[in-house]
Amino acid sequence: MDLKSLMQPCISPGLNRGKPGCNTLPVILTTIHCALKRAGFLFLLTLAAHSVRGENWPCWRGPRGDGTSLEQKPPTRWSATENIAWKTPIPGEGHSSPIIWDDRVFVTSALKETQDRILLSLDRKTGAVLWQQAVVRAPLEAKNKENSYASATPATDGEKVFVTFLDGEKVVIAAFDFTGKQLWMVRPGDFKSQWGFSHTPVLFEDKVIVVCYSKGENFIVAVSRADGHTVWKTACENPTLSYSPPLIAKMAGRIQMIAAGDKAVTSYDPQTGKMLWMIDGPSDDFVVAPVYHPKADLVLACSSWPGKMLVAIRPDGQGNVTSNKVAWKTAQGTPYVPSPIAVGDWFFTSGFVGKSAHCYEAATGRILWKEPMGLHHASPVSANGLLYFLNDEGVMHVVKAGPKFELVARNDLGEGAYASPALSGNQVFLRGFTNLYCIGKQGQ
Repeated sequence: MDLKSLMQPCISPGLNRGKPGCNTLPVILTTIHCALKRAGFLFLLTLAAHSVRGENWPCWRGPRGDGTSLEQKPPTRWSATENIAWKTPIPGEGHSSPIIWDDRVFVTSALKETQDRILLSLDRKTGAVLWQQAVVRAPLEAKNKENSYASATPATDGEKVFVTFLDGEKVVIAAFDFTGKQLWMVRPGDFKSQWGFSHTPVLFEDKVIVVCYSKGENFIVAVSRADGHTVWKTACENPTLSYSPPLIAKMAGRIQMIAAGDKAVTSYDPQTGKMLWMIDGPSDDFVVAPVYHPKADLVLACSSWPGKMLVAIRPDGQGNVTSNKVAWKTAQGTPYVPSPIAVGDWFFTSGFVGKSAHCYEAATGRILWKEPMGLHHASPVSANGLLYFLNDEGVMHVVKAGPKFELVARNDLGEGAYASPALSGNQVFLRGFTNLYCIGKQGQ
């Protein structure tokens, strides 16, 4: 709506709008006053609509890529039958997480019978499937029994939905609009791994970035969101079997992309793909995605195989900083698949050995508490000072973020889950092995 349309209805017909003189200033003042009132009203309407709809969850681990949400009243209690807004069976199999944009939910899956990898769009209010589109039909690749043929979470910019799959030994990146129409598809490189594919797209400005660490062509690629053409492509030196999505954030005064894999933790410039800094190791392969703690000014990464090691890195270096930028490291409480989260003054992990969640003092790595919660593949998320840990059995432990363990609720979904939760509009979206759940009332 332009300024003229805002102003026109507010002008009183009794005022002389055509003549200069004593009436001109009142007309102008009245017009401006009414325009501001109208604009303010529209702003309040927009704000109210946003408060009901909530923050979008446009990609894996949410709008900041770190599992944090700005929602103020997320649900804390539910069961298989209580506080469930809707429950929708998802055809096929997949461990990708749902993403949410306004009134849409998107998720991927794989139909083993037809060998189709598919993208689905659901109505956020009802859970009804609006459309289902096949992205790739290809032979089923070799994979780990805990992986799936649709493990990479899609990403959206509100206009397009971007997905990644494997077609034989070719990496596929594709874009669809919100009606399900395919806009483009590219195959930017080769991929080889006996453990399968799970390389999630990450959006940065006008680019879709995919880290493709593998035993085949070992690379990172940025393609155009508009048409899929390659903007830059970086070859990596040490072929590995890493699955860690990158983290893009402003750290140490510059935008950095932290990628864990290639037998290293490496910071890149996401504009160009050029390396900024790196540390060696701490092991070969990575599944865990890094997180950044702004207050402590530390990046926390964790290797997965053959050794598990948490390492906290100061992100202000240049070149190889293995000897001078590692603030602390520990093998205690290390996860194998789920990524850590940074909240308050702490880091939190879902540890593999002992199946326990851990709380660390971010600045020092000192363990403040650990509590058994079961084995996790899903990464924790947070909102309103609460942590949400979803274990493989579908049990969600809701915990107050703090230096002392405080359990708020233990909720059993009644269905196993590997996919990470999504938060939007004070609702929790959970993908089980069979169903997709929406928990809580929107805008409650």
